[in-house]
Amino acid sequence: MKYLILCFSFLAVFLSIYGVYLLIYQERFTITRRMQEIASNMRRKPQLNDELSKPFIERIFRPLLLKVSSYIGKLTPTKKKVSLQKKLVMAGNPGNLSPSEFAVIQYGFTIVLPIAVLLVSLPLSWSPGTVLLFMTLACMSGIILPDYYLKMCAGRRREEVQDNLPDVLDLLTVSVEAGLGFDAALVKVVEKTKGVVSREFNRVLQEIKMGKPRRDALRDLGNRSGVDDMVAFVGSIIQADQLGVSIGNVLRLQSEQMRQKRRQRAEEKAMKAPIKMLIPLILFIFPTIFIVVLGPAAIQIMDIF
Repeated sequence: MKYLILCFSFLAVFLSIYGVYLLIYQERFTITRRMQEIASNMRRKPQLNDELSKPFIERIFRPLLLKVSSYIGKLTPTKKKVSLQKKLVMAGNPGNLSPSEFAVIQYGFTIVLPIAVLLVSLPLSWSPGTVLLFMTLACMSGIILPDYYLKMCAGRRREEVQDNLPDVLDLLTVSVEAGLGFDAALVKVVEKTKGVVSREFNRVLQEIKMGKPRRDALRDLGNRSGVDDMVAFVGSIIQADQLGVSIGNVLRLQSEQMRQKRRQRAEEKAMKAPIKMLIPLILFIFPTIFIVVLGPAAIQIMDIF
């Protein structure tokens, strides 16, 4: 009993002292806690500003796309993933989309477009056959349009590579003949030029820095571009490296050949221009001329008869 009284007495004294301590320093504790909250908010503010400065698609649509693609990727066949990856690489990876994310977008178009057609048809009172026809066309468009977009991007990318490659090779040739090594010449080209070719050369340099053999990095460059001129250039550089031939001479010859090919492509387009002009000429210009020239005569003939 004696020990129990001592314990209660010690506890009462301790709580009294602790209560007095809190009473005295309560304001200081409150200020300290508030300062910690302000400091925490100040640390979070740059991150919040960076997050809010991103476009709406990056903040809302991209996380949702990542979550859905994680499930769709498990259901997508490996063969289709490989095919989509190749198409995305050829198109320059628009939006940095993975094959699974692009498949989600394609499936989304396939579902959303028919639903949009159905919603539009309700107030217009279309017949069931017409609604079914347009929904089928919308579903087919949802499948075709994303692939067509990739083909357009790949086509523009190939044309840009074909047009800029001779000029880039001229700079590369001058750099090599000035005494720079091939890798240093590539660095100089990346610094002085812009566009698809410069970005691809920069990727080659990054792959070489990460330990990838230069031959493999160049060979992957040719496969990514899908341009015959780039494939020929890469093959010549790899062969010159294997045989010990002067890279400067090889670059000069490749530059001259590609410049000649570019001139031939321009001449080919110029030869096709008159044939392409026949379509608007026949459909739009000739009928107008006939109306202007023969219209008054036709009116007079109709008045006579």
